[in-house]
Amino acid sequence: MRQFPSHPFDDDKLKEECGVFGVIGVSDAANFVALGMHALQHRGQEAGGIVTHDPKSGFNEVRRFGYVRDNFTKPDVMAILPGSIGIGHVRYSTAGSKGNTAIRDVQPFFGEFSMGGCAIAHNGNLTNATALRRELIERGSIFQSSSDSECIIHLMARSIQKNIPERMKDALRRVEGAFSVVAMTRTKLIGVRDALGVRPLVLGRIGPDSPDSAYVLSSETCGLDIIGAEFIREIEPGEMVVIEKGRVESFHPFERKAPRFCIFEQVYFSRPDSILGGRSVYETRRQIGVELAKEAPVDADLVCPVPDSGTPAAIGYSQQSGIPYAMGIIRNQYMGRTFIEPTEQIRNMGVRLKLNVNRSLIKGKRVILVDDSVVRGTTSIKIREMILEAGAAEVHFRIASPPTAWPCFYGVDTPERSKLLAAKMTEDEMRDFIGVDSLKFISLDGLYRAAGEVNGRNNKAPQFCDACFSGEYPVAPSDKISEGFEMKAAE
Repeated sequence: MRQFPSHPFDDDKLKEECGVFGVIGVSDAANFVALGMHALQHRGQEAGGIVTHDPKSGFNEVRRFGYVRDNFTKPDVMAILPGSIGIGHVRYSTAGSKGNTAIRDVQPFFGEFSMGGCAIAHNGNLTNATALRRELIERGSIFQSSSDSECIIHLMARSIQKNIPERMKDALRRVEGAFSVVAMTRTKLIGVRDALGVRPLVLGRIGPDSPDSAYVLSSETCGLDIIGAEFIREIEPGEMVVIEKGRVESFHPFERKAPRFCIFEQVYFSRPDSILGGRSVYETRRQIGVELAKEAPVDADLVCPVPDSGTPAAIGYSQQSGIPYAMGIIRNQYMGRTFIEPTEQIRNMGVRLKLNVNRSLIKGKRVILVDDSVVRGTTSIKIREMILEAGAAEVHFRIASPPTAWPCFYGVDTPERSKLLAAKMTEDEMRDFIGVDSLKFISLDGLYRAAGEVNGRNNKAPQFCDACFSGEYPVAPSDKISEGFEMKAAE
């Protein structure tokens, strides 16, 4: 068996780069963390790590490549992670050595300070990390990884504050971009979101509200569900919580700003059974389908999702349009990132390794395919070929997000702008390139309505981060600009 960096189908999907999880106040923290990481596996499949603390053995850490289930279910591994406090991280790289990850790049990262040790796990991307790294190296810092997240540890080391939460505040005031951080000391669990709240972070509790309660921090509520934790609330944009001895303290160390939560979390990244911003992710995606059916109706026989991320939107489209919903494409649930070493002939099968057409259902039908996004367009072409080979009379694509025309710099692995189909073509040109009878994307206003903004997008003050669609970046990507990236011209 050989581990490949990606599967042909996955190359044409945007990828969230990580999920974070932490727990305090349980006797076997590592097992809780491993379960939480398993629930967040969709946010990163490349690698994972756990750090715990035990009064007898001190800080303990394990980092591994691959899935949580393959690494953190083994008794010999979990036995070296004792303690009642722990944090974990699942990774898909967007910063550092993408596609060539070293074990030193796997989080959580750990630093030993004069007042004790601290481990951190970071979801997001720091847009000034290159400049910070250069500055820190010039002042004598020695980096162990290629990750932007390590800058936080070095900035903390240079702070003159007397305790770790204050040092973390100092460090995070220096960084730009998006961050949801879960951190731990010997006795404290810490959670922080950036001032715009681009990436999610939630707080939960195990057991009744009492001084002995165990608390949980997770990227999504599905991480709470798997361990039976009660959802308390989201960590607010710009908030830091410090949890110790069953008590939660809240601080707001950053300048308050209007929140800009990543709207693509609603479209694709988060699990459909999670709750974001008080809304069911599943319901938002179903409502996207409803809006799509209103904006882009077409006369057809079947509405079929491109599994699995297109399913809720396809259900909504079917319900609104009255056109029957059907599973026209079946996903192979057992096709993971590890596969037999492929010959060129197998590589050419591409998407067929993961998806197969329900031929008896499709033959002779006018089919609406609902997918979450179009990135490069290569997968859409392969799916269209499969549907036509199965005998479909017509193929219509409906996309549950606006055209992805700009790269993300806040924690999503996005191709360069030159490789994004929507950056080079109009909607009609994309339709012809993919070779379908019709192609329509939901409008930005329609997406906002589906996400609960009844009046659509406020163009003067957008309620979400939608830079990948609009080109309007809430935080200037200073590192990329210095490398020559050209921002969208002001209108």
